[in-house]
Amino acid sequence: MMRRRTTLLASCTALALALGATACGGGPVAAGSGGKSLSGQTITVAGVWSGSEQKNFQKVLDAFTEKTGAKTQFVSTGDNVSTVVGSKIEGGNAPDVVMVPQVGVLQQFAKKGWLKPLSKTTEGSVDTNYASVWKKYGSVDGTFYGLYFKAAHKSTVWYSPDALAQAGVKPPTTYDAMLKAGHTVSDSGLAAFSVAGQDGWTLTDWFENIYLSQAGPEKYDALAAHQLKWTDPTVVKALTTLGKLFKDKQLIAGGQKEALNTDFPGSVEKVFGPKPEAGMVYEGDFVAGVAKDQFGKKIGQDANFFPFPAVDGGNAPVVSGGDAAVVLKDGKNQKAAMTFLEYLATPEASAVWAGAGGFLSPNKKLDLASYSDDITRETAKSLVAAGDSVRFDMSDQAPAAFGGTKGAGEWKLLQDFLRDPSNPKATAAALEKAAAKAYQG
Repeated sequence: MMRRRTTLLASCTALALALGATACGGGPVAAGSGGKSLSGQTITVAGVWSGSEQKNFQKVLDAFTEKTGAKTQFVSTGDNVSTVVGSKIEGGNAPDVVMVPQVGVLQQFAKKGWLKPLSKTTEGSVDTNYASVWKKYGSVDGTFYGLYFKAAHKSTVWYSPDALAQAGVKPPTTYDAMLKAGHTVSDSGLAAFSVAGQDGWTLTDWFENIYLSQAGPEKYDALAAHQLKWTDPTVVKALTTLGKLFKDKQLIAGGQKEALNTDFPGSVEKVFGPKPEAGMVYEGDFVAGVAKDQFGKKIGQDANFFPFPAVDGGNAPVVSGGDAAVVLKDGKNQKAAMTFLEYLATPEASAVWAGAGGFLSPNKKLDLASYSDDITRETAKSLVAAGDSVRFDMSDQAPAAFGGTKGAGEWKLLQDFLRDPSNPKATAAALEKAAAKAYQG
């Protein structure tokens, strides 16, 4: 199974937002686990992270070792989390903990009987410190299996303050105003938007933000569960809204053809690289990591964001993604694994990575001062403030065949739509055909 890449980019390309370390709060690991109670034990943790994200997560693992005496070992799975974990279980070599990057994969693991329900201590922390929507996304058939440790905020439009200032444009608060501002930017010599059409997942994120704001959260949930068909008028309307942007040659850097040849890091480069071609790029909070680490931009000065604007009088959307920690039944060290998840549910654990940068926590008890720069602080505040109106990335909730496979399903059909946005109805029908097949599978 091909793993969906949105949260992976919150993982493999997205790098630390700021390297300035902050002092991280200590405190007990979890009720009843005091002292070096786990000395001599080792837990294996598998996840998609590599590069600086893996380094920063290692700091969290080291802090856990410091508190409990347990050793840890991190295994990077790369793209295919479910395949890698499945083969490790079959080979009698299951990790103790997996950081799962999609709701769909968490559900798949639970249905295969691979997961252990989390402890009452972890559940209590989540009930107290998280909006209930995070517990819902971590549960399957009423059983709590997945603790959301790291989140992505995917309703952020990043821009070059210089480009907007030069065009005399202020960050817009409605979708129509954003397109209007885009025309003003393009009149001043730069294209408005850089679009990463080579990566189908970015196009699903565009669609999801428009759909959540325009159709509302209930319809969003119904479409995510395929209780609503993709041929529904609300879908056609959202595609029409998205098509307005896609077919406007003035708004997209290099037009549709160029967009289809631009991957995610390339789309960030077109705004924040040495030869800017556009003033704005839409994607999640992880854009900042690329702008900072690859192009030396100062976040807040040379690169800033505004919230994805409200569409047609709806509420401004907050779409999220994230990585949930789960405990495998076949792991060799379950007691230590459960203690580790109890630790991850504390604000102390989140503070370690928040200080290193490139991280957002859905934990309301994490002091915002733990984040190492103002922009991340703002993003985190917005994510927590959205409470239960946060909606998890829709294609991450879908079966991989529809929502997470390169060259197939939603990714491919939205690329086709970018190439030719003239018939939203036909695109909706093609999406429904692909969805019906995948959800039956």
